[in-house]
Amino acid sequence: MTTNLKITLAIVVAAVIGLGGLLAWTSKGPSPAAPGGQPSATAPADVLVRPDSHRLSTAADGKVTVVEFLDFECEACKAMFPVIERLRAEYGDRVTFVVRYFPLPGHPNSGTAALAVEAAAQQGALEPMYRKMYETQDQWSHQQTSQAEKFIGYARELGLDIQRFQQTVNDPATVDRVKRDMNDGATLGVEGTPTLFLNGQQLPSMPSYEQLKAQIDAALAR
Repeated sequence: MTTNLKITLAIVVAAVIGLGGLLAWTSKGPSPAAPGGQPSATAPADVLVRPDSHRLSTAADGKVTVVEFLDFECEACKAMFPVIERLRAEYGDRVTFVVRYFPLPGHPNSGTAALAVEAAAQQGALEPMYRKMYETQDQWSHQQTSQAEKFIGYARELGLDIQRFQQTVNDPATVDRVKRDMNDGATLGVEGTPTLFLNGQQLPSMPSYEQLKAQIDAALAR
């Protein structure tokens, strides 16, 4: 990576993390601040899921949608990852699973990771990079130095066009894409990660597989 590219990336990441500091004002240090109880109001559908929101799977009937606001450097999000993967395998295309970025300020490389995943998504590799971040989290999380080079290595392992990947990471439009998710999360009252919504209703913090499955089954039965 050239010196100019490193400087630009540092500025880009600082912008994302700086915004995260404003939006996730209730988070406490590096530990994720889990949201409280389930609110009675239903989240506005046009804010919860945008046309360009990333979908890991899509239900043709649109009957049940699970949305997760996540931070790739968050240990709780990593713990939720296998739960979501198990549910995706079980329900297939009967449930829509949406992921949205919400990097927290206490995590030094969460913004960098979000940019890397978005850059991969622009090459059709959202899910492989999404998986890679959680599978390797112990190798790069909570490092005070930038892990941008490591993420470029992941992109190379996934067979991505590295020049295009780096250009996308440095593109202000990519930062704006992450910021939009964060803004929507703040509008919806997201204060920590992971925060999940099922058909517009925010779920209690860190639901178990059994709890999520019961909620999904009930929604499918309606």
